This record gives sequence, C-alpha cells and structure tokens, in this order.
Amino acid sequence: MARGKVQLKRIENHVHRQVTFCKRRAGLLKKAKELSVLCDAEIGVFIFSSHGKLYELATKGTMQGLIERYMKSSRGAQPEPAAMETQPAPDPDTKEEISMLKQEIEELQKGLRYMFGARATTEMSLDELLVLEKHLEIWIYQIRSTKMDIMIKEIQQLRNKEEMLTAANQHLHNKVEENAEITNFVSVTTDFPHPLTTQNEIIFQY
Repeated sequence: MARGKVQLKRIENHVHRQVTFCKRRAGLLKKAKELSVLCDAEIGVFIFSSHGKLYELATKGTMQGLIERYMKSSRGAQPEPAAMETQPAPDPDTKEEISMLKQEIEELQKGLRYMFGARATTEMSLDELLVLEKHLEIWIYQIRSTKMDIMIKEIQQLRNKEEMLTAANQHLHNKVEENAEITNFVSVTTDFPHPLTTQNEIIFQY
C-alpha cells in the first residue's frame, strides 16, 4: 500500500514535529555525505532547530574554510551593475532568509576571530558569547565523537594484530612439537643394544 503524499506545512503536534525534524535532519546530512563521496563535492550544511540549536556538517576540511571559500566565491561572482538592474528583485521571504544567513555567517566569523586572539579589536555582547558557547559545545562534542571513533578503530586494529600474532605463535608452537616428536622417534628406532648385522656378515651353513 503506497504512502499518502505528505503535505508541506508546519506540523502542529510538537512530538510529531520533533520526530520528523530528527529523521529528516539525519537524512539530509546522510545525503550530503553521500553526494560528497560520490561526486567529490565539498559540502557545508547549517541546520538551526526551532529552539535555536545548531547542527552542522563539513564534508571536507572545516566549516570555517568553507565559509571563507563561500565568501570569496560570492564576492567574485557578483554581477555587473547593468546585469543587476535587469534581474528581478527578490521576494521579501528570500531577502529575509539571505539577511539571516549573512547575520549568522558574520556572527560565526566574529566568534572565530574572538577565539583566535582578536579580543582587543572584537567586542562581543552577552548574547553573542552565549551563542558562541553553544557552538563550542557542539564542536567539542563532534571532536570528541571523532576522536572516539578513531580510538575505536585503532583498538580494533590492535586486536586484529594480536589475533594474527597469537595464530602465528600457535603455528610455531605446533611446528616445534612436531619436530620434537620426530626427534624422539628417530632416537628410539636407532637405540638398539647390539650393533646391526649387515648382509655380508651373514654366514650360511649347509
């Protein structure tokens, strides 16, 4: 049975809205990673929840590097004045969205400058510091998560190496036991109380 078409409007139920947000956010980030791997694309994603919580993804390098690249590209791709006159004016919603994105980028850049020592020339309000603190908490969580993944992989590699060394050691131990058994067998079969008599020494009596 086919699923019904989802209506693109705000979900009124808070629980359903939160569940949908989590699922679609994970799906969006997954698709961004897949696109980056399949097409060798460099992708950066910002997601702000309805409560203002930030989720971000940089498939290559850092988000700061992507932001700087975006700023350089947007400055270099600005149209000529004549071309700008012929373009239709953006609608109010688009202008508001662009304004919000620019403000977010400026706040992130300001916070990064503040963190990297430009405190004498960069002043931040309490609200801006709280936002920066929230970003830092998210970044620290991502760093720790990545570090944990690397440590788990290294531990697994060490375990695999230990298993290989244990198997090689057991193989050598078995070889030593086999050689010891062969040496004992030869010693028993050649240790007679009297010397052997050759065929030439046999005397036939008629």
